[in-house]
Amino acid sequence: MTASAEAPQHVRYAVDGPLATITLDRPEARNAYSDEMCTQLVAALARADRDPDARCAILTGAGKAFHAGGDVKAMKARSGMFAGDPAELRQRYVDGIQSVPRAIAQFQKPLLCAINGSAIGAGLDLACMCDLRFAARSATMGSTFVRVGLVPGDGGAFFLARTVGFPRALELMLNGRVLDADEALRIGLVHEVFDDDALQDKVVERALSIAALPPVAVQLTKRAAYRSWQADQATALELAATYQGIAQNHPDHRRVLGG
Repeated sequence: MTASAEAPQHVRYAVDGPLATITLDRPEARNAYSDEMCTQLVAALARADRDPDARCAILTGAGKAFHAGGDVKAMKARSGMFAGDPAELRQRYVDGIQSVPRAIAQFQKPLLCAINGSAIGAGLDLACMCDLRFAARSATMGSTFVRVGLVPGDGGAFFLARTVGFPRALELMLNGRVLDADEALRIGLVHEVFDDDALQDKVVERALSIAALPPVAVQLTKRAAYRSWQADQATALELAATYQGIAQNHPDHRRVLGG
């Protein structure tokens, strides 16, 4: 029996001090999704979450694009994640591209996105799944699914609305227009914009400032923020009391107070 060819590597993982960097590495396709990228991205997130040295993670892209979303060549050929009848396509989305937001939802550590170039369609959605977003000045962003006759199959309708508010997200999704970095900053889609050649260093600075804080408190605060955002007041207060009970008895708290 002939051994199957090794799967192409479309995601790189590296750790430097307290930071894990996950890089989408398919620059010849502007880092568009492939089946391998979905699988490898989920694996890289799990690896960063388990890595005791990593307190914070950065997601970025190789080359001139952050993430071009779906692969147009695969769309035209109806291959890979675009193959099959309606029932098969639905299952491909559930098992494939939708595994990414599920993995990010379970990711405990802060996840920062360095949008080094265009973030289009599912690429913008991926950026919106991250906790914080920073863009290069030349970056462009757009929820462009309607332009190719599609809908945000990765859950983008949820993530974009959560990021910029429902009225603005609806406008962006219905007309599929592309924003420059300055407009993205103005509407709150990204937190900061940096010159292209300074982006990576600046995002590392932001990540290091978070990584320097007590990690358990940071992770519990992230969890409290997300869970409280969609909860009623009683549930949010119960979560706060529970998480505070954990944090206040953790060695990090006593160490910071010098006790």
